[in-house]
Amino acid sequence: MTIRVLVVDDQTLVRTGFRMILEAQPDIEIVGEAGDGVEAVELSQRHQPDVVLMDIRMPRMDGVAATKAITAAQADARVLVLTTFDLDEYVYDALLAGASGFLLKDVGRDDLVAAVRVVAAGEALLAPSITRRLLTDFVGSRASRPDATAAPEVLTAREFDTLTLLAQGLSNPQIAERLVVSEHTVKTHVSNVFHKLGLRDRVHAVIYAYERGIVKPTGS
Repeated sequence: MTIRVLVVDDQTLVRTGFRMILEAQPDIEIVGEAGDGVEAVELSQRHQPDVVLMDIRMPRMDGVAATKAITAAQADARVLVLTTFDLDEYVYDALLAGASGFLLKDVGRDDLVAAVRVVAAGEALLAPSITRRLLTDFVGSRASRPDATAAPEVLTAREFDTLTLLAQGLSNPQIAERLVVSEHTVKTHVSNVFHKLGLRDRVHAVIYAYERGIVKPTGS
């Protein structure tokens, strides 16, 4: 299956660089380029890309507003935010707006290609070097209150356990080992958690758990 990508950045050289890297892959097609958020929303509606590579700071409409508009109009759209800052408050807002992850703009060629494929497959992706800092500095500071540690009533006990372990960064195989169940069962629990809580993917499950105090940032 060909992954259709829209590249959004206000710098022409950046867009060209990403295009050259991604178009060299047999399973990736660039369907358009946008220089700001307004154009990104228009081209997304026109081309219905599988993945949108989204810059944050742009004229007319920033990447946060564009992400929110795109994911609201196209439920299955996957937005991968690119930023030059290793801890940018706008990145957290973009995740809340529906982005499926973010990377630094100096990401390596192979990592960029891999990230597009991961996000296109419906998984979420955060740059490992800054995930913990993002959660601690932003999610932790905005977290809800002590009584939020109670399990959401819509979840079963096993689903709540799955959410807790997922938010701690465990993979499906690791969760399966911890809960002593099959990986297939874990996938079912994860799917149920997403559906019942209205979450797009693992990133938003992590944010949900941290904001409600289900999982605490390191050192708190």
